[in-house]
Parts: sequence; structure tokens; C-alpha cells
Amino acid sequence: MANANPLQFIQQVRSEISKVVWPNRREVVLTTIMVFIMAALTATFFSLVDLGIRTGLSVVINSFG
Repeated sequence: MANANPLQFIQQVRSEISKVVWPNRREVVLTTIMVFIMAALTATFFSLVDLGIRTGLSVVINSFG
């Protein structure tokens, strides 16, 4: 394992960070809104699936009772 020069390491890190394309405010807001919408849709979907399973099990259990 080669010994790394700390100064060279910091220079390489700065060089790599300068290549990063940071999102602008509009992109951050849009992706945040999309995440909230997808979370709401997913929660709704699983709530409906849960309701369906619960109703189905209630029907099955009550038919044997």
C-alpha cells in the first residue's frame, strides 16, 4: 500500500469536487415535490391493499363463524 501525501490527497479531493454538478434551486424544489407525491401515492396504494386484505380476511373468518 503506497503512502499518500496529505497535500496531494486534498488537491485531488478539491479537483473531484469541482467536477460535481450541483442542482439549482428549481431542480431541488421539483424533485422534492416529486418525492412527496410518490410517497403519498405509495401510502395510498398500500392503505388500499391493506383494506382489501383486511376486508377479505374478515369475510373468510365470518363465513366460518
